[in-house]
Amino acid sequence: MPEKATGTFEVKIVPQTDREVPTLGRMTIDKQFRGDLEATSQGQMLSTRGAIPNSAVYVAIERVEGTLHGKKGSFVLYHTGIMNRGESSLTVTVAPDSGTDELEGLSGTLRIIIAGGVHSYEMEYTLPNQPKP
Repeated sequence: MPEKATGTFEVKIVPQTDREVPTLGRMTIDKQFRGDLEATSQGQMLSTRGAIPNSAVYVAIERVEGTLHGKKGSFVLYHTGIMNRGESSLTVTVAPDSGTDELEGLSGTLRIIIAGGVHSYEMEYTLPNQPKP
């Protein structure tokens, strides 16, 4: 049965301008997680927009380091975001075998919620052979 972690996070996204390619973007991501996940992350995002308004995609990879329900370690999240003429979908998944230390074997997904200007998360995860928090 998956465990659930919830909390908030702050994010800083900085566009990178080392090269100019129309409709393609590259950004750095820095996050501070609070709640059941007390951690920081650093990552990279690539994006493009379509010729039709409200159509775009992005992919991102971020390394998260800290504690999850008190268990210390790091893991990698990968994002796949699609907006198809205003209809959006987002998947954020723990990269296979990316967990370290007490988070070794971590698997799961993270849902990002933005409401009233506040970013929060709900993470469902499993850790093999670990006692429940």
